[in-house]
Amino acid sequence: MAIRQQRIAQVILKEVSEMIQFEIKDPDIGFVTIMDVEMTNDYSLAKLYVTFLDKEKGADLQLKALNGYAKQIRGALGKKLMIRKIPEIKFLVDSTFEQGKKIDDIIDLLQKQRQN
Repeated sequence: MAIRQQRIAQVILKEVSEMIQFEIKDPDIGFVTIMDVEMTNDYSLAKLYVTFLDKEKGADLQLKALNGYAKQIRGALGKKLMIRKIPEIKFLVDSTFEQGKKIDDIIDLLQKQRQN
């Protein structure tokens, strides 16, 4: 990702995190953390990877509720960012934590087998 893309992605991460924390009061979303932002080369789409701490509600329901606010968030970003094209916002579940945990579990299992 180019330096300008990285800067814009970091600003989007910060601004959207603040919007979710302070402005969006939806009980279906719960507590959410934005882990990463990926921008397309033409700045038309920003993929925001999120994790939800409230596992009881189900990530699918929370993600659907969060994506329901995407247009509102994009509009608010348009007022805050000084760029020509405001990207569409799409929220996706960040699965890297779960993948890392699976890898750790496999390594632990292999170490236990090696010791026996």
